[in-house]
Formats: sequence, C-alpha cells, structure tokens
Amino acid sequence: MPLLSPTQPLTLAELATALASRDTFRLPAEAETRIQACYDYLHQRLGAAPDQPIYGINTGFGSLYNVSIAPEARAQLQANLVMSHACGTGPEVPSELVRRMLLLKVQSLSYGHSGVQVATAKRLLDFFNRDVWPVVYEQGSLGASGDLAPLAHLCLPLLGLGEVNYQGYRLAASDVLSLFGWEPLALQAKEGLALLNGTQFMLAYATEALERTQRLLDAADVIGAISTEAFGGHVQPFLAPLHRVRPHAGQVRVAERLRGLLAGSELQARDRYALQDPYSFRCQPQVHGASRDAVAYVANTVEIECNSVTDNPNIFPEEDAILSGGNFHGQPLALALDHLALAVAELGSISERRTFQLISGQRGLPAFLVAEPGLNSGFMIPQYTAAGIVSQNKQLCTPASADSITSSNGQEDHVSMGANAATKARRVVENVEQILGIELFTAAQALDLRRPHRTSPALEAVVAAFRAHVAFVPRDRVLAPDLHRAARFVREYAWE
Repeated sequence: MPLLSPTQPLTLAELATALASRDTFRLPAEAETRIQACYDYLHQRLGAAPDQPIYGINTGFGSLYNVSIAPEARAQLQANLVMSHACGTGPEVPSELVRRMLLLKVQSLSYGHSGVQVATAKRLLDFFNRDVWPVVYEQGSLGASGDLAPLAHLCLPLLGLGEVNYQGYRLAASDVLSLFGWEPLALQAKEGLALLNGTQFMLAYATEALERTQRLLDAADVIGAISTEAFGGHVQPFLAPLHRVRPHAGQVRVAERLRGLLAGSELQARDRYALQDPYSFRCQPQVHGASRDAVAYVANTVEIECNSVTDNPNIFPEEDAILSGGNFHGQPLALALDHLALAVAELGSISERRTFQLISGQRGLPAFLVAEPGLNSGFMIPQYTAAGIVSQNKQLCTPASADSITSSNGQEDHVSMGANAATKARRVVENVEQILGIELFTAAQALDLRRPHRTSPALEAVVAAFRAHVAFVPRDRVLAPDLHRAARFVREYAWE
C-alpha cells in the first residue's frame, strides 16, 4: 500500500482501508531520503546566503514579512509561531478526525518540499501509531494560510505543550511525552511554518465525509426502492430506454440499481394505484444520480489534495529554488465541500418527501401508518423530525466559500473559509443519516402493512436486517430510541 509514499499516489480507498485497519505505519525510506535532502538543502542555502530574505524562515509572518529575523532567533521564531497560533475555540475535534489529520500531515511532508526534520515527521507518526491524539478545536481556521489554528493545536505536543487524549484520558502533552521517553522537539528553520500551513483539517473532514457519503448514496437507492414498493410505486420510471436518452452517469447508474433492487418483486406484479407516481419516487434516478455525479467531482478534488504539498514556501532542491506561493489556500476544498453538502442535503430533501407521502393515507395505507389513527399518532411526528432536519440542512448549505474576511493587516486579503465548509458538510452528512433512517423506519412499517404481499428478495433481506434492530409499531410508543437505532443502521449497514 503506497501510504506515505512520495512516489505512489494515495487513493481515497487506500486511505479508508488504512484507517480502518488500525495498523501502525513507518515512514518509507524514500520519504526519509527526500525529507532529509530538502532539510539539508535549506540549511545549506541559509548558511551560504544568511542575509537573503526567505519568507517565514528568516522573516516574520503574514504582514510582518518585511521584518528580518536574526539567525540565532530563527528556532524561537518557529516555536513562537506554533504557540501564538494555537487559538482554537469551539467544540473539540473528534479523535477519529485528529487521527486523519496526523496521517495526512505526514503524507504531505513525505514529498520532501517542506524543509522539516525527519524526526518531526516521525514524531507525528509516533502519535498516530501510539493513539496519542492532540486536542484540537473546530473553530479558528480561515481556510487560507492553511488551517493555522487547528494545525497549531495538532503540533503543540511536538514541543511538549498543549493537551492530548490518550487511552480515554485528557492529559498534558508533556506527561505523555515523558511516558514514552520522548524529548520535546526543537523546531528548526521553516518547521513551524511547514506544520501550520496546510489543509489537513479541511482534508480530514472531507475524506471522512466522503466515506460516509458513499454509504449514503447506496443507502438512498435501497431505501428509496423500499419506499417505492411500500407506496405502490411503479418500476417504469427506472426502465433503461428513458435513461439512454439522457445519459448522465449517475442517473444511468441509479436507474440500473433500482431495476435490480425491484427485480422479482411480487408487489410490482399488482395493479398500479395511479398512472404516475409523485416526483420523489419517479425522479429518484435524476435526483440521486445528480448527487452521485457531484460526489464524483468532490472525490476527485479531495484525492488530488491527499497527494499534494500545501505549505509555503515550497523547497525544490533539484531546481535550486525556494518558491513562495499559495498552495495553502483552501479554495479547491472549500468549493468541493460546499458542493458535497448540497449533494448530500438533496438526498435528505427527497427522502423526507417520500416519508411524507407514505404517511398521508394514500393508496390503501392507513393515515400515519398505524391502527386507530386519532387514538394513535403513529408516524406523524417522525416526519416532523425529518422536516426539521431538512430545513436545518438548507441553512447549513449556505456556501462558506462565498465568504471571505481580510486578515493579517490586509496581506491575507482573500481566504476560502474551507474549514467552515468542512464542519458544515459533516453536520449535513450526519443529518441525512438520520433522515434516511426515518424514511427506512416509515417504509418498513408501510411495507409490513402490505403483507402478505412481498417485495423483491434483495429488499426483503434489508428489511429483515432492519427489523432485527427496530420493531414494527402496532400502537404508539416512545419512538426516539427507534429513530436513533435507524440512523445507526443507515450508518453501519453494509449497503450494496
């Protein structure tokens, strides 16, 4: 597996497998060689031309770029950078995402264009391998100049500062370093900048959100098919000739999946209730498919970012060049994450409409899918819950990337706000897991009310698996635990 390799591209699938494996990783020899060569070149350049200004190495940062830093103060400059930028606030970043940040930061350093010590990259990998998760906060990044505040918190423990989560305890980083016999690192020229510049906060959220979204795309098709059966919908809108004449890749794939999921259904052989079904059933290939196509674009962007160097300046020993640019700017991820949120939100929006149709007392189903409606409210309020979450998603889909606030005395005059796009996208994904869970809960209830008629073997298997977690509702009961279990089922089931 080419994890941490500077020469073999890392795929999102390989990253997901590596993170799920809980394996430990070593820095490959080729990465060590590149990192060391870059470090040696940088310090040779500094020794040969000590007065030549190189941004962030012998100058101040941001709008202080014109302040010269004496050679004897350059190490302190890097430590000061990490300490001063550790200004994160808000909720703590979950450890699973901190874990991703560590690995993705080492991946970016492995290319040998950042000027760090080999020991620095190895210590970050030590944290990953020993389950030492620095305490990082969600708020503080503008998504340009890198994810400065989150990455400062990620890297404070290298200096023996800050806090970490270890084996369920929140501890001072200095104590955990002592536990493992690790000395705090003395950062050398460029290292603080290399560690704090970068998009690894946004990128960690993006990779995790994409993994969960891929499951949601598959879940939405299956759950939509169950709802179609429960509502008395028809397979005709999914037939191949319709999609041959409008061949968007996602649309064609969803239509094919729905045909396969409905194959062998006893319910499809019955007389239809209506000539046409509502859009939320009939237009699943067009809506789910458009989301699939959008997610494909996002995945391509995120995979490129996983294989990128995103600090500044970048060092090119072979070309005898140190170039100051803007690879830290998060705009590619900001736009992609906003697009991801919108694509996922649409899965939830059309899902809630199917839920609404199922409880509306149409096509031979009782109102709210329960005996004695009136005495029992049945599935009335789960739809309210889904509707409230859909509305929240609409608010969360306001694009973060459309905003920019000038910082650093005007030097950093356009920022991506990609970190906000990242945290919003993750919330939308979580919300849609719940919305689809509510639809599945509702559709399974409606399908049971169609008995003894049965749907296809493929869909009956999914419903049986769901029923092992969430029971039929014969009369009113407290439904919140059922909704939580339904969301967990959507999140964890092996959708195909």
